[in-house]
Amino acid sequence: MRNENTGRTKKRRLMGGAGTAAMLAATLLLLPPLAGDAYAFKLFGITLFGDNDDTLEVIDPVRYDATLETGNADKDLKKRLESAASLVTDEKQPVSGDLGVIIKAREDRDRLIAVLYEEARYGGTVHISVAGTDIDRLPPNPTFDHGAPVPVAVRINPGPLFKLGSVRFDGDLAGRNPEDYDLETGGAAGSRLILKAGEQLLVDLKKEGRPLAKLTERKVTADHRTHTVDVVLGAVGGPVAPFGSVAVKGSRTVDAAFISRYSRLDKGGRYSPDQLKKANDRLRELGVFSSVTIHESDKLAPDGSLPLIIEVSEGKHRYFGFGAEYSSIDGAGVQGYWGHRNLFGEAESLRIEGKVSGIGATTDVSTFDYSAGIVFTKPGAFVPEATFESRLEAKSETPDVYEAQTVIYSATMAYELNETDKLKGGGEVAWINTDDAFGKNQYVTLSLPISFERDARDNKLDPTEGYYATLSAKPSYEVLDGTIFSSFEGSIAGYLGLGEEDGIVLAGRLAAGTLVGGDDLESIPATRRFFAGGGGSVRGYAYREISSYNNADEATGGRSYALGSFEVRVKVSENIGIVPFIDVGTVSTGIVPDFSDIRAGAGIGIRYATPFGPLRLDVAMPLQRYDGGSQYGIYAGIGQAF
Repeated sequence: MRNENTGRTKKRRLMGGAGTAAMLAATLLLLPPLAGDAYAFKLFGITLFGDNDDTLEVIDPVRYDATLETGNADKDLKKRLESAASLVTDEKQPVSGDLGVIIKAREDRDRLIAVLYEEARYGGTVHISVAGTDIDRLPPNPTFDHGAPVPVAVRINPGPLFKLGSVRFDGDLAGRNPEDYDLETGGAAGSRLILKAGEQLLVDLKKEGRPLAKLTERKVTADHRTHTVDVVLGAVGGPVAPFGSVAVKGSRTVDAAFISRYSRLDKGGRYSPDQLKKANDRLRELGVFSSVTIHESDKLAPDGSLPLIIEVSEGKHRYFGFGAEYSSIDGAGVQGYWGHRNLFGEAESLRIEGKVSGIGATTDVSTFDYSAGIVFTKPGAFVPEATFESRLEAKSETPDVYEAQTVIYSATMAYELNETDKLKGGGEVAWINTDDAFGKNQYVTLSLPISFERDARDNKLDPTEGYYATLSAKPSYEVLDGTIFSSFEGSIAGYLGLGEEDGIVLAGRLAAGTLVGGDDLESIPATRRFFAGGGGSVRGYAYREISSYNNADEATGGRSYALGSFEVRVKVSENIGIVPFIDVGTVSTGIVPDFSDIRAGAGIGIRYATPFGPLRLDVAMPLQRYDGGSQYGIYAGIGQAF
């Protein structure tokens, strides 16, 4: 190892009013030319500009004027009925012909009655009249006066609230406790609750390994004298069966035998709906299929097993993309990538990527951050549970605390021990050139990283229950100076949902790490020392701002760290949530954190639910700001912070 201490002065980038860095992902959008016509643009269902009403051409348009009376319905029921009455919600949109009014009215009546049943109003009535005549008394092809909008009147009598009376399970359901399925005498009796109980009973039968289980009876009797509902549910479980032969349909370039093997359904284990779902998810995550459907046979094979058919539709295997980002401190960044998802016919993937950031922060291109890499991944390597990855990456980093040029090659094997646990190990060689508080140094390290992961979350992007834990060790040998050192890290995050449909989720994460070995910090590369701060650790501080500092106020990094994050995720609507949070962290020069300098950041975030996970925007302030340090931070991304 060569040390050329040149008395380097720590570089600090200018901080504007925005304070800390906030990397905001930006999607590049191709907008239509705005010449003459009006355009509307929506992002994630939100109208950003233009008219929100997309008026379609209607043949023989007929306009109507609808009124809605909900009788003695309470506030919540009234709101549900108003939302379900499309005659009212779509009143500004004409229907096609006079018959279109009748069709819409009949559909509304069915929908409104369903709402009443869902709210346990089994004695409720819905009357709809058009031009003063009940829809059941109108001729098949009515004709209305179009001198004015056709009058439509919707009158609802909600009726009394019903409660559950007797509940009986018959057949193979006998002996189960109705209360375990939220069916309790004197309790709620909504139709949705009863349907859900029947569905869950069927699921539970199938979880016992009975693929042919089916409901044979679902009888609901309303007693209008006592305002109670009696329920009878019956089912036949059928025999317990293992998975049988697995056929594959729809594959073109992906090997069918690989699909069957990678699904892990061909091992003949006992039938399980959970295993079917996990096999479906596992195949989808390969990225080579646009759709995956697993069909179960409606009868058992002669040997008593259940035949399966995996039907797939292959997507495009080659892809490319690009993106942009901006930071108030680090400037703009651009990135691009190209990939192939099925190199040799068994979902082997190759991805080539590059990124340049720091554009605009300075005029010196040598201070930009650069990275380029190539990654090869082989799923189902040797056994279906194993995934091999080979990665070559080159980086030039210039955060405020150091400069580093790195070339790393790694080869790792990940093995799924079971449904929640994964073990990963391999080898890594790295060349690292740094300029930091200890001057200019070069390192060549050989490492044997190993890690264990347990993922017991119910959802990876937006968990509401369960936990996620990791343990890792990275023993290393620095070739140029003969230094032996190792890093050890661990983390655990837990989630607890509260209230109806998990309207409030308590989330917390703890993490810690230590570096052992090496004569001093200088003998360990800056990229392997511990720093904290930024969106992945303590929000409100700049990236890697939390560190041990020497007498010259230069960040040296540390041998140990401890982090904690706590969030309260509150849904304010179906798609919108707010998240107050606090993060704390410390970095120490000893192998055990001494907690002498604890830094904390607090803030609030907003979440917008999308099919691919919540969009996240957090704003945080440091509670113990460094002199001249960041004032606040803004962080954006997809998925929860942890």
